This record gives sequence, structure tokens and C-alpha cells, in this order.
Amino acid sequence: MRFSALLLLAGTLRGQSAPVCSRPVPGAWVRTPVELRSSNGSLHADFALRTSTDVYGLTLYCYVYGDNIQSPTLRVHPGDEVVLRLKNELPRPAANEAQVHTHAAGKPNACGSGPITLSTTNLHFHGLSIPPVCHQDDVIHTLIQPGDDAFEYRIKIPANQPAGLYWYHPHPHGFTEPQVLGGASGAMIVEGVEHAAPVVASLPERVLVLRDQPIGGVTEDSASGDGDEPYVPSLDLSVNYVPVMYPLYKPALMVVRPQQREFWRVLNAAADTFFDLQILFWPDSDTQVAQPMQVIAIDGVPVGPDFSAAEQTHILLPPGSRAEFLVTTPSVGMYAQFLTRRYDNGLFGDTDSYRVLANIKSFADAPAAPATMPGVPGDDAPPPFSGLTSLQPERQRRLYFSEKFADPAHPKQNASYFLTAGDATPKVFDMNFKTPDLTATQGTVEDWTIENRAEESHAFHIHQLHFQLLERDGKPVHESALRDTIDLPYWDGKSATYPSVKIRMDFRDPDIVGMFLYHCHILEHEDGGMMGSIEVVRPAGGK
Repeated sequence: MRFSALLLLAGTLRGQSAPVCSRPVPGAWVRTPVELRSSNGSLHADFALRTSTDVYGLTLYCYVYGDNIQSPTLRVHPGDEVVLRLKNELPRPAANEAQVHTHAAGKPNACGSGPITLSTTNLHFHGLSIPPVCHQDDVIHTLIQPGDDAFEYRIKIPANQPAGLYWYHPHPHGFTEPQVLGGASGAMIVEGVEHAAPVVASLPERVLVLRDQPIGGVTEDSASGDGDEPYVPSLDLSVNYVPVMYPLYKPALMVVRPQQREFWRVLNAAADTFFDLQILFWPDSDTQVAQPMQVIAIDGVPVGPDFSAAEQTHILLPPGSRAEFLVTTPSVGMYAQFLTRRYDNGLFGDTDSYRVLANIKSFADAPAAPATMPGVPGDDAPPPFSGLTSLQPERQRRLYFSEKFADPAHPKQNASYFLTAGDATPKVFDMNFKTPDLTATQGTVEDWTIENRAEESHAFHIHQLHFQLLERDGKPVHESALRDTIDLPYWDGKSATYPSVKIRMDFRDPDIVGMFLYHCHILEHEDGGMMGSIEVVRPAGGK
């Protein structure tokens, strides 16, 4: 079948008004998210956060722009101003609806007040080094309640922000997971990557947002992996909202032109799922070949030539992470798939089973993917990781993940999750903290060793900054890449040492002075208390 015939079939679905938070059907064609581009140094947009229930009884959430455009990709340049007005159109909470915190016993503040409930929201600009203050990237005090006036975010993309893939999502502590599981997330691209990686200039580009969602009619306990089907997933997946659902597992469809070099920008916007990405070709019915992927950027930051020169046959993305890489599309008639391999989360972790995300089909008359957008003069700031490893750290810290279960036979029920610094007593994070867990001085770098003392995997993330991996499990790692999220494999419950990473934290940027958060980016764990606060203060005598 020629692509034009497929397009004719797809066209029968157009022209119909879409319900709130509508989703494509399983097996649908993966479409590029609608894009909003900055113009003359600014981007202005009005979003509404809405919710609906689908035919499977699942609660969906979406950012709506205009009449029915969901979660558009925001494309900006370093130095641009972004003005985003967010109207919370979720239903008001019932009188008996659960809440986890209030701010200062309900006293109002400049960024909102009242209880944090499932109907409360805010925005986090994941990966951007912008100030953690009201109307920019504060998620500690900012509360947008249903019925409030539209809340205005006004941020300036730093002039030295690395060109790459970032994202936006809600961050109301205690209720982040359900809103992100429901689909409230979108990509954000800082243009100019071709300055750091000229090989991508004018290449066809695909933006792929991977999400997860509950399985309709399946409880967490029934999806635990026990019984006749050992790898029933804990959650369903989607690609640009096209669902890949248990038990049918019907993949989405990606339509490409044959044997073409393309630039893929992949965002793991899942609440809880690890993706171990791979592309497989079948040259014949008996042979499958994992295709090489040349990594250009990780977590929004272009990597160095030593990193990009090593082609990967699979790429692990913990929740919140991003990868940008080059691939070559299959020839006409060749069977090809984009998939996630099984990831072992440990005894108490979710089951992230092997799943095909999309079948890739090549057609000579397929529409061309849009070309990578060019940057502008000034978008070519030097790579921020230059020289980071040669700096002397101000201090060494040790943090660790741990857990406590009321009933180990049912670990998802009444679990407590901890992220503890130093010798402090493990505690569930409280939004009404009086003093931060940690204090760092702007202008310095620090080395943090993070251990996983839990029998399930975790994903460490810190707001406002990036870090460089120095060691994994005590062994040196030499890679010219920066990250804002990193995986911590599970502890086996017996070994005398714990899985660990040593990372160099970069507190040099003066724009990040203030209070912000670090946490596990498995959002079930973050909501359950696996989070800490840090205040970056100016050096003595500094302004």
C-alpha cells in the first residue's frame, strides 16, 4: 500500500470536533506535536489545564492551547522571553477530597495558597536554569487552584542555555503522578543544536514524547508480575499520545522516507516508566539487527565528540530524561520497529516489560519530516561541561534512597519513600519545611555520592541545574555529557555495597540562587516523600 492510500484512510477521522483530552486510537499514525515558535525574541501562549475520562475509565489530563491543541511543543532561542498564562480548569475538589499539605497553615502568599489537592496545579520547566522564584520556576510555593485567574509564568531563556530538548509538566507535591500519568506534559526545544553538532543541520527531525498511563481495569497488585504472565506491565505506554495498550500491544505507526538520515528527539515524559530504547531492522525473516544510534545530546545538553562517536544500539532513559540521536530509516519493504526493552526495576519496583512502541514503514511518497530548525547568531555558547571535571569541589556529600513498607507483601500500599542526606534521620518530605535539607554556595561545584539502599530502581533529578557523572559503583566514568536525571539500579538486598553514582553538581550559575528541589523522578516515589530541598545562597560579600 502506498502512503497516499494510508493518508486517505486517516483523513476520514479529520474534521470532527475532538473531546477534551482526546487520544488517538491504538495503531494510529504518530503525528508531530503542534509547535509554537518564538518570534522577535518572545513567545506568548495561553494554556488551560483540563481533564476528562476516556472509554476505559481512565482520568486524562491535558494542556490545551486554542480550541483543542494539546501540549504543543514550545520552540525558543537562548535569550527569548516566554510568557505562558496557565488557567486551571480542573473541577473544584469535593469537601472531603484528600489533601497532603497547606502552605503556612493556609496563609496566602504571592504565588497562591490553600490546600494541595488533586485539583491543584503548577508548572515546572524541567532542565532549564531559570530562577526558582514566583512566576518563573518555583514549585514550592506556587499553587494554582481551580477557578483562580490565569497564572502568568514569565521566564527568560538564559543566553547560555544549551540548545536541546527540555519539557514542562505539573509539580504539585502529592499529586504530580496522577496529572503526569494522565498526559499533562509537553516538549520544549531550545534551538541552535547545529552549532554544537553541525551534522544535524537541516536533517529531517522527529519529536517523540513517550508517556505512560494506568492499565484500564488492572490494579497495581494484579500487574505485579506474579502468575502465568510474568511480565504484565505496571503501566501502558504511548508515543505522541498514540497508546500501546495491554494486552493487545498494538504498536503505533511511524511513516518515514526510505534510507534517510534523521534526527530524533525523544522525551521520557512518563511518570514512572524506564524506557530502554532500541530500533530493530529485519533484513530478512530470520535476521534482526539492532540499529546504531549516534547520540547528539542528553537531557538537553549536546555531548562532546568522544561521547557522540560511540554509536549505541540501545539508550536507557529514566523518567524525565531525554535523548537526541541520529538514525537511518529502513528501505522500502523492510520490517522495522521502535521499541523499549525490558527493564528490571527490582523486587519491589514496577514491571517495565518489553514492548514495541511503533512499527516503522518506509514509503517513497511519505511526507518529509520537518527539517531541524536553524539557530541564530549567539546560539552557540561554549559547551557548559568544558572544564567541569578539572574544578575543585567545595565539598563532598552522601545521599541515599531508602523505603519502608507497612506490608512487604503489598509494597504499593502505605509505602514511605525517603531521600536522605548525610547522617540525618530518614523522613518523608514535608512541603512546610522550616529550613532546607541542604545549603550550597553559588559559584561552587560539589561532589555528591548517591546510593540506592532500596530493592527497586530510582531516578535522581535536581531542579535548576545539570551535573556530570564521575563514577558509577565506585568506578570512574569518563564521558563528556551533562545530565539532570540519572538512573540508580536496585539493591539486591544482600550485597555489602549499594549501587551508587558520584556526580559533580554545578552551582556556578547566579540565576539559580534560591530554594528548589531534588527528588526521585519516579513520581509515585516523589509524591510519597522521596524528595529534599536545597537553598543556593550567594557567597559572603556577594550581591
